[in-house]
Amino acid sequence: MKTIDDLVGEGVSGKRVFVRADLNVPLDGGTITDDGRIRAAVPTITKLAENGARVVVASHLGRPKGAPDPQFSLAPVAKRLGELLGKDVAFAADTVGDSAKATVGSLADGGVTLLENLRFNPGETSKDDAERGAFADELATLADSYVGDGFGAVHRKHASVYDLPARLPHAAGYLIATEVGVLKKLTDDVRRPYAVVLGGAKVSDKLGVIDHLLTRADRILIGGGMAYTFLKAQGHDVGSSLLQEDQIGAVQGYLARAEELGVEFVLPVDVVAAREFPDLKTKAPSHPETVAADAIPADLMGLDIGPESRKLYAAKLADTATIFWNGPMGVFEHPDYAEGTRAVAQGLLDSQAFTVVGGGDSAAAVRQLGFDENAFGHISTGGGASLEYLEGKTLPGLAALED
Repeated sequence: MKTIDDLVGEGVSGKRVFVRADLNVPLDGGTITDDGRIRAAVPTITKLAENGARVVVASHLGRPKGAPDPQFSLAPVAKRLGELLGKDVAFAADTVGDSAKATVGSLADGGVTLLENLRFNPGETSKDDAERGAFADELATLADSYVGDGFGAVHRKHASVYDLPARLPHAAGYLIATEVGVLKKLTDDVRRPYAVVLGGAKVSDKLGVIDHLLTRADRILIGGGMAYTFLKAQGHDVGSSLLQEDQIGAVQGYLARAEELGVEFVLPVDVVAAREFPDLKTKAPSHPETVAADAIPADLMGLDIGPESRKLYAAKLADTATIFWNGPMGVFEHPDYAEGTRAVAQGLLDSQAFTVVGGGDSAAAVRQLGFDENAFGHISTGGGASLEYLEGKTLPGLAALED
């Protein structure tokens, strides 16, 4: 796989370089609430601009339905990107239309422009190869070469991720190179003991990675909403907690297989519960109760791992050499249910392990709870892409960058 350094070495001054970044940041109205993915894109863009390239940045944001939608505009991202780069970033009001052509055409050497949301064009996400290819053809007219740096999108077979690299000389940006290097440490040459912490709402989202990790991990710690399906699979009452009844059989199978393989599954021993889901806007007190994880009362829903579980999880992480964490332990957005996620983050930091925070809500939680990002071994920008890589799947966006 050619790298951005290879591309720069060949000379990029005066050339238009299309950078497929992942700037899919959370917005509250027009306000960016977490700029982590924008900051992660800066090194690649800076390298190209400093070497005289005319940089055309493109990304998706949210899930618009193939047509312009103001709530998913990248305009606020262009402003923040400019602040981080320390230079103006021109914003094109479309993807391949008159505004994009004019904005790219007016770029000076070292200049940077950001195109509007790629998903405003139905060709970006189309399952029809011809429609997707036609959009990639239009994007290709805007550039002389391509840099793939949107790791959070490499598991998607989209026009700007998969089809466009085939139409232009291409290379991997710094972010993708870093992400792949880190993930190889979790698959090819793992230092042991190797612990995996999985949380989040749905166990169905993690079945593939659990299946793959059963032959690789030494210890798997489960939290978040998915924990209640595991507890139910063991025959415990989970009250009104989030539960995927249709996954109980699969979970029982994994628990049995883990026992055969000698892989330790760690589940909560107590949980913080409430009668109603908390108000995440007002953060109003919600009267939480701590109850045993194997006997949650019928009128309570588990919303975080409890204090004894936090101690247990910290102890299970303390002696590890490698830790991968994906998914919060509870509803961390509310202060009543943030302590489990905080304890796991602190457990990573207190260990001597190589630590990887697997993107998505876990990365957002680290930032929201005030941890120093640089204290972790790596914080991924792509939760879904990281999980699919760990499942052993071929990621279209990475395959497209191979020569």
